[in-house]
Amino acid sequence: MARAENKKLASTATQLIAEFARMKRIEKNLTQEDVGHLIGYTASAVSALETGARPPSDLMLVKLEEVLGDEQGLFDRARDFVRMDKYPHQFKDFAPLEQAAVTLSSYVMMTVHGLFQTEEYARALISGGFPPLSEQRVGELVEARMERKALFDREPVALIELVIDEAVLRRVVGDERVMRDQLLHLAECGRRRNVTLQVLPLDAGRSGQHAGTRGPMTLVETNEHDRLVYLEPQDESLLISDRAKVSTYTQRYAKIRAQALGPHESLGLIEKLAGATQ
Repeated sequence: MARAENKKLASTATQLIAEFARMKRIEKNLTQEDVGHLIGYTASAVSALETGARPPSDLMLVKLEEVLGDEQGLFDRARDFVRMDKYPHQFKDFAPLEQAAVTLSSYVMMTVHGLFQTEEYARALISGGFPPLSEQRVGELVEARMERKALFDREPVALIELVIDEAVLRRVVGDERVMRDQLLHLAECGRRRNVTLQVLPLDAGRSGQHAGTRGPMTLVETNEHDRLVYLEPQDESLLISDRAKVSTYTQRYAKIRAQALGPHESLGLIEKLAGATQ
């Protein structure tokens, strides 16, 4: 009964992989313990896969392809679909655009951008949200967020810009150690050749001008060279393609970037704040 209930609650992709993995295991006359030993997981983890209690990790799918795939490639092809199932509902439409982007330009003012988060920072952020999530769902969301980092090393290279409000760097998430590690990781990302990282200082509005007061945004150039704007307010999402609106957001982002510290000065501030959290 528990198995049937788990399958009913699981996503379609997870159900398909669960059934296929079970059929291939039986076809090869293997026990769950046998499969677990061959792929480096426990028998209970294989059982959780087959019952739909927990969607497989990306690494588990790679191992399943090696052991049960018979060169059919189904487990490999399933990786993108299972990964999509782990994302929050509002992010699912944008996720493939992000991973295929030619350029990605973001401004954030509350938390570190998901692409730049450490695992511990992401876990503290997600588990501390409201309404509270189960540990399993927190784990799925953290795993999905970490998998997004593949964009940094993708070929062809994506050009990534981030303007981050200084308040984000000073807002402790988790604890001081988690925040210090996050700041150091942020600085490390900023040294990548395909990344431009700038900090919008707290006193950006002192002159009476502050282009970033209307909230965060992400500008994306697709591989077809279309330009879109992605907004995510309060667990909702909005993908804007209207050329006039995209132009307005692009001009606003350019003003935010112009009011920010330069990349070298920004890295210096991030490293200084990392030292202050020790």
